[in-house]
Formats: sequence, C-alpha cells, structure tokens
Amino acid sequence: MVQFVPVTKLPDLDATGPAPIGAGGTPAADAVLFDAYSRAVVGAVEAVGPAVVNIEVRAQRRRGRQGQERPGGSGSGFVFTPDGFVLTNSHVVHDAAQVVVTLHDGRVLAATLVGDDPDTDLAVLRIEAAGLAAARLGDSRGLRVGQLVIAIGSPYGFQQTVTSGVVSALGRSLRARTGRPMDNLIQTDAALNPGNSGGPLVSSAGTVVGVNTAVILPAQGICFAIPIHTAELVAARLIRDGRIRRAFIGIGGQTAPIARAIARFHHLASQTGVLVLSVETASPAAAAGLRAGDVIVSFDAEPVATIDDLHRVLTESRIGARAPLAVIRGTESRTFTILPLESPAVAGSGAD
Repeated sequence: MVQFVPVTKLPDLDATGPAPIGAGGTPAADAVLFDAYSRAVVGAVEAVGPAVVNIEVRAQRRRGRQGQERPGGSGSGFVFTPDGFVLTNSHVVHDAAQVVVTLHDGRVLAATLVGDDPDTDLAVLRIEAAGLAAARLGDSRGLRVGQLVIAIGSPYGFQQTVTSGVVSALGRSLRARTGRPMDNLIQTDAALNPGNSGGPLVSSAGTVVGVNTAVILPAQGICFAIPIHTAELVAARLIRDGRIRRAFIGIGGQTAPIARAIARFHHLASQTGVLVLSVETASPAAAAGLRAGDVIVSFDAEPVATIDDLHRVLTESRIGARAPLAVIRGTESRTFTILPLESPAVAGSGAD
C-alpha cells in the first residue's frame, strides 16, 4: 500500500486559531501595508488637490472648415505659483478665446492664456484671485520605475478625481500634434481619461513630478506625463516671451534609408537620413540650395539619421547662426551653408 505524505504541513487551526484580523477583515500584516499605501495617497492628494483646477474652453479663435464655431473643450490644470499661474496642456487651451477655471473651493474665474507650446503640449494660464493654493514642484529626474504616483484631474468633468498607479517606464517618446517628438516622457498606469489632460502627476511625497498628457487607446493602463523639469523650463519661457522660439529651415521631410554602399563610401554614421520631400519658397533651405530628393545626413557636424534628430538640433540657439548642412544628392556628398530662421510655429505643420 502506498502512503502519501504531504509536502507542506497545513496549520492546525484548532491548535493555533485563525490569523489575527485587522480593521475591515484584513489580516493585521496586510492592514499595516494597506494603511501605509493609503496614507501616502491621501497625503499626496491633500498636499496637491487644493491647487488642481478644472479648465473649460468656452470659445475659440479659429473657426471650423465650414466657418462654424469650433466646439470648446475641457481639461485639468494646477496652480504652480501663489500669484496665479496655472500649468496645463496646450491641446486643452490652444486657440482659446475664452477660458474659465473652476478652483478646488468652487470659485469660477476667467483665465488669460499667457502662452502655449504645441510642440511640448504645454501651456500657461493666469488667474487673478486671493488665497490661491500652489502645488509644490518635485524633481522628475529622480523618478524610478515602480514608484507610486497619483493622478488628479477632471475626467469627463468629474472634478478632483484621484487615481493611483506606478511609474511603468521612463524615457518614452511620443509625437506631438505638430509632428515634433516629445521625448523623455513618463509612462504610468495611473488611469487617465479625457479631461485628465493637464492635471498633475504627483509623487507619494506630495510634489508634482509630471503633467498628464496622453493615453494610448484602446489600451488600458498605458498613460503618459510630461516630466515636471521639462514643464518648468517651458513654463518659464512662456511666462517671459509668451511662446517658445525654435529654428526653422523650411523643408518637409521624412526618415529614409541610404544604400549601404553609399553610406560606406562616404563614411556615414548611419544608413538612414532625412529625405527632403519639399522645399518652401524663400526659406533658408531654398536659399542654401537644397532640393527635393536630397538626403540630409548631418547638421553642423552632428549626425542626422532621422526626422526626429533634425527636430532636436533645430533649437533656439540655432536661430541666425550659419551652419554646414551635409546631404547626399544622388550618389554624391555635398555640404551647404544654411542660416536657420525663427520658426513661424504654425501648429500642425510638419515642416522643419
């Protein structure tokens, strides 16, 4: 007869009794962890929640294709200075003619659009009121994957909605509505929905570490926020100048492969470059002599392997500064001198 011996001895409930129970029927050890998690979330919400606002766009400057009024929209934001500057997303308030902000305490105030930058999807509003609570900004550069984060906003108009999750990944990239890349984004699984845009992503220490901006649909739990250190830099420029200045050379282009033999012959750093699809009349590219069909491979000695590389090098410091631009034309390598101008910053334009 075969005797079966249990590998693991089960506890003798009659001898030891049930495990101790905490409040709400949770085992005591789990209750301690649950309370620590709850305290972190509650503390963060109490610290930042009073600064979170609901934003409603009631009129826009631009009309639709048929000349009719374009519908307004709504989103979230947060006061980040005691004198009433509010940070939010560009796509929430772009082209807004009338913006209304609802504070945590129920006050409804008119807001002025200080400036917005569609390329980073950030905007700054200004409100005039006494006793404003301002959120404390943290350091997004110290974030770690797995760290607890909390999102506060107004999804579908439900103000002061709180969700929590973790930092799922760092250094993500998405393309803005203008076609330019948004780099170094925070990925989180803290649930975001329409209306959360522009709201704060908050650490367990009660500091803002990001500005919620986008979700991937129809996926669940793939959400993105702009790091607060990026938002601080952009906000400072918007407050100072009302816009972000970038360089412009006047081409339409896309990433394209370069034949391996050509790349080897010219000692190129990559087998891809930016294929010039079009050259704008009277643009820096036209003045330099670029043509459709050229493939840009470097700008000011910096390799350009993709359209995103070209976006990144065309910064404010390049405006008015002549630089060599290397291209492959047919099978030949040519270098032109180009003088970038300030970008007209037309939202939705794919030109560089």
